[in-house]
Amino acid sequence: MSPRRIVLATGNPGKLREMAQVLESLPVEVVSISEIADLPEPDETGTTFAQNAREKAIYYASATQEWCLADDSGLQVDALDGAPGIRSARYSSDTVAPGADRRTVDRANNAKLLAALQDVPDVERTARFVCCVALAGPDGVLIEASGQFEGVIARTPAGNNGFGYDPLFYVPAEGAAAAELPAEKKNSISHRGRAVRRFSELLAGYLSDETSGLK
Repeated sequence: MSPRRIVLATGNPGKLREMAQVLESLPVEVVSISEIADLPEPDETGTTFAQNAREKAIYYASATQEWCLADDSGLQVDALDGAPGIRSARYSSDTVAPGADRRTVDRANNAKLLAALQDVPDVERTARFVCCVALAGPDGVLIEASGQFEGVIARTPAGNNGFGYDPLFYVPAEGAAAAELPAEKKNSISHRGRAVRRFSELLAGYLSDETSGLK
């Protein structure tokens, strides 16, 4: 039986790599939406990560008539009342030129976060990454899962691995920033890794039922 193709609704190579690594034990082929279609990104109208993931999965599944896996994830900083939250990827949109490359946006986001926390004591710099994923087919949502990753916001960036806020996200249990962790280690403890592993468990059951004719 040929692998079931799942279209990942992102052009972010970091997300594609992380999700593909977690799903590699299943009979699925993970491809990026950019490989099969040139579609405008949908507007994110949800007020939660879960709503945005669901909306994106449905949008791309409807447009491609394939199974599409979408995620919405971001950083919640306690001292900032949960910001940047669902605006994590566009936190610095007021200072970055439209169309700026991902590295430029990441640097601007990190700089804005550090400025916002400049006077916040170390003990109050607690934060977490949150990830919600949703798999949809042409007829609607099939599977949803989520995960969290606890840490604190450091005062200076460290490490060259990962992307986004990883250089500032210090993980006390590891004694290192997320961007200093090897990919395998990060995937084992990260919000996305946890969400996708839970999704993988649910997907394995779904594929088994589909193969046996229960779906």
